[in-house]
Amino acid sequence: MSGRSSERDALDPLREEMDSVTLEMARLLSRRSDLARRIGEAKRGMGAPVDDGEREGALRAKVVAACGSDEEAAMASRLLNFLLNESVQVQSAAAPPAATSHTAIFQEAKRLEEAGHDIVHMEVGEPDSAPSPSAAAALSAACEAGHTRYGTALGIAELRDAAAEAESAHGTPLTRENVIVTMGARFAIYLAIESLLSPGDELVVIEPAWPAYAQCAMRAGVKVARVRTTLESAWEPEISEIESAITPNTKMIAINYPNNPTGKVLPARRQAEIMGLAARRSLYVLSDEIYAPYSFTEWHSALESGHDKTIVTQSLSKSHAMTGFRVGYAIAPKAETLRMARLQSLCLTCVPTPVQHAALAALRSEPPGAARETLERLRTLPPRAAGMGLEFAEPDGAMYLFARLPRGLDGGEVALECLKRGLAIAPGAGFGGYGPFVRLSACREAPILARGMDILNSVISGGGP
Repeated sequence: MSGRSSERDALDPLREEMDSVTLEMARLLSRRSDLARRIGEAKRGMGAPVDDGEREGALRAKVVAACGSDEEAAMASRLLNFLLNESVQVQSAAAPPAATSHTAIFQEAKRLEEAGHDIVHMEVGEPDSAPSPSAAAALSAACEAGHTRYGTALGIAELRDAAAEAESAHGTPLTRENVIVTMGARFAIYLAIESLLSPGDELVVIEPAWPAYAQCAMRAGVKVARVRTTLESAWEPEISEIESAITPNTKMIAINYPNNPTGKVLPARRQAEIMGLAARRSLYVLSDEIYAPYSFTEWHSALESGHDKTIVTQSLSKSHAMTGFRVGYAIAPKAETLRMARLQSLCLTCVPTPVQHAALAALRSEPPGAARETLERLRTLPPRAAGMGLEFAEPDGAMYLFARLPRGLDGGEVALECLKRGLAIAPGAGFGGYGPFVRLSACREAPILARGMDILNSVISGGGP
């Protein structure tokens, strides 16, 4: 007994010292959060972006230099990622309450419609084509046949087979073991980030980008490294800048081509360079390919590279005009699909079985003309936008025109004013801090788009309603 007592006597002071250090860390965290809030307010006054990659990199170098070993440096770097994510969240909370995302505009537009207002929707990428009649028929038939019970988290075998067959066209032989059926591509992205990355890991995102990549990462405790592209470079990322964004904690690169919001399609050589870089660094590539049918130019799937850590997300929302069905899938190595399935099982058990039968019928039938119709409408936007003084790169595909407003106008303020006049558009700030930009969706008939552009022109020219 005396031996155990002496051990406790030696242990207790160490525990008390650890408690003291932990309490001091808590006090310092409180102080740090207050400083982050004040910095956010100052940035707001200056119109400066929340993220500051150069400063973060300099701080990271100091933190690593202060560590005594590689193990300590790795742990400190992961802890720093937590702190940097917290700073971004605190500083973002100091932003003004104006709408900064297409989602915020969409929700307000729907509220106005419920109140009886007529709204031109150019803020959301939703084809106005009807789904294939075979999809609706299959949904009803599935219910009548009793396919209304729980399914597996991976999805029904027939749908996984059909998805594997469709994606094998890109040159990589696939089977159902490479497929997980998900609640749209959005949930596939969440599953990939949450199940394949760990808190403190890093994800490289090429901006402008759909905000879900960064949002999912931050909720998972993953640090986002942003590679900004510019209108002047026609939205093409430099491979050197992507490589510079990679640290020892980087585990994944997210790409999205044809791109939302810019409509950019990467040249084959640049995409090959990105995939080659990921292969050399043993990084996952999360390739969001939901706009694959929407391209004016030659497009290549990330699957063509043969990189064995590629995850492709697809959705029937865009390709088959089935936005409300909420069904998509991910293509990944077998081990990764199983990890994603475990998380999907925890979150929602499975994608509704009747909806999966509708998706199967859609994949087996000719897609509706959503892509062709939308691309034809997209062609009409650039001439009108140019006449209004907007600056842009001609989109290679997708369903959007991402344009810089004249005279330094703010996209969020313009979007709010347009909404008052009956037009919903997406502010550029929501796609990575592109404040002077707006995203215009071409998913409506030509006369409706023309009316929307008239409203936008009246706002940016300072005219009346």
